[in-house]
Amino acid sequence: MKKTRLMATMIIIACIFAMGCSGKKKGDADSKNGDMKDDYNFGLVTGEGGVNDQGFNQLAWEGYKRLQDEFGYNVKYLESKQESDYGANLDKFADEGMNMIWTLGFTMKDITVNAAKMNPDLKYGNIDSVCEQIADNMVSVVFRAQESTFLTGYIAGRMTETNHVGFIGAMRSEVIDQFEYGFRAGVAYAAKETGKEIDVDIQYTESFTDTAKNKSISTLMYSNGVDIILPCGATLGSIEAAKEMNKYVIGIDMDQRHLAPNQMITVAMKNVDVAVYEITKELAEGTFEGGTEHSFGLAEGGVGIAPHSDNLVPGEVLKEVEEISDRIINGSILPPKDEEGFEAFLKTL
Repeated sequence: MKKTRLMATMIIIACIFAMGCSGKKKGDADSKNGDMKDDYNFGLVTGEGGVNDQGFNQLAWEGYKRLQDEFGYNVKYLESKQESDYGANLDKFADEGMNMIWTLGFTMKDITVNAAKMNPDLKYGNIDSVCEQIADNMVSVVFRAQESTFLTGYIAGRMTETNHVGFIGAMRSEVIDQFEYGFRAGVAYAAKETGKEIDVDIQYTESFTDTAKNKSISTLMYSNGVDIILPCGATLGSIEAAKEMNKYVIGIDMDQRHLAPNQMITVAMKNVDVAVYEITKELAEGTFEGGTEHSFGLAEGGVGIAPHSDNLVPGEVLKEVEEISDRIINGSILPPKDEEGFEAFLKTL
């Protein structure tokens, strides 16, 4: 993909948020000495992967650290080791009077909605959940991950030498379905274009944190002829297997290339840090609008592939990815987000 599009991702989404969901004009606040207060307190409740998971949770915390660095706001996280920690962590932050509390992942959707309703004076946000009955003091952010994984699936389909690739999911859900079916559709699109038959192995670990199981499944897939894997959940296991067996792997959420520079061909990026930063800043600026859902895909700069993709992906493949991206943005290609959409997509090939 052209570097201009890849490097513009962060700029585009920041501009989208800066406009404000309600269309209200924001005041000037370039530093903590500007119009905004510097005594805001913001809390982040992580998922089970922890704040240093090299992915989803870490990205959100980076957005918070940026708020602290630029405006002097007080930011704090509480790690959830298991699901039973979610409620306790939310209660702790509510007792501390946090101005806004973010939760990460669809597994925290319902408990976040309930907490928002119980604490109407606080503000809440949840990443990666569609909240049918969202509270007035809460926002939800979803990413059209099927668009970025379609691109990575296409790259895998073009680069595989064994015509055999793999997908490892954490657990079945609407969110993980986006990753799986987007990836499979991208592989199918590449197979049709090149006239090849490409097998896609699919397995689930039923865990977001079991890196050992993820590594075991990855190692078995590689041993059985898979040469490229997209892992979704406990990705560090797949990365380690790829390094040990000198196979290709695709990263997820944040740029993880430093973990395996010779094996990670690309990353299905999700700009969680920018979303957390911009929406939280809206609260301090007085333009926060609750009861809303934000959806981000390629057109909004919310997803994409990593800028380093040209290190291992052939230039001619990235040129095709650029054209496919344009077709996704203009609606002539609609990456599927679920099984029904995937079956319908296959009929169009």
